[in-house]
Amino acid sequence: MAEAPEVIVFDVNETLSDMSPMGGRFAETGAPEHLAKLWFATLLREGFALAAAGDAAPFGEIGAEVLTGLLDGAGVADPAGTARSLAASVADLPLHPDVPEGVRALRAAGRRLVTLTNGSAHVAQKLFDAAGIREEFEALLSVEDAPAWKPHPSSYQYAAQRCGVREEDMLLVAVHPWDIHGAARAGLRTAWVNRARATYPSYLARPDLAVASLTHLVDELPGR
Repeated sequence: MAEAPEVIVFDVNETLSDMSPMGGRFAETGAPEHLAKLWFATLLREGFALAAAGDAAPFGEIGAEVLTGLLDGAGVADPAGTARSLAASVADLPLHPDVPEGVRALRAAGRRLVTLTNGSAHVAQKLFDAAGIREEFEALLSVEDAPAWKPHPSSYQYAAQRCGVREEDMLLVAVHPWDIHGAARAGLRTAWVNRARATYPSYLARPDLAVASLTHLVDELPGR
């Protein structure tokens, strides 16, 4: 990466927030722990399908409806009410331990920081307020204000327009290879956060950078 990006744009769910406690929360309702991962994957699938068809619906609405069906099938009492409660609890998740330090280091280095989430900007606000890092971000962007969910190109174009920069002057930071691929195809530079030491899929666009945590990212970026 020869030049420093003007804006660093972060995915939120799983990239910044630690969703591992969701399994325990599911278990407390009487549902199997593994249902948490199935729920999130199914939620993303439905959002991607809408985006591919040129449509959109709010993350929370899709999430609650998908989860109601899963909880009903698992025999959980009051599946609709329990689904609403569980879906809303993503706003109470902790951040990954490396996030506050990494975000502060990037901001201290003079980087412009924003988010771009398929979820609600309110969720990001709550997560960041709890961790004391809200002021490090100049804007919390959500695809709820864009034409379609990520990884549709229009979502990344929306972020670039809001920040007043070209797509190629932005760096997307995400743990999801599908997000990296979408951003790369939209013209953004990309950084894959690989905390799990996974193998990157060969059929998706390669990231410009790969780091083990956000605390490593500041040292990998060229100077301004």
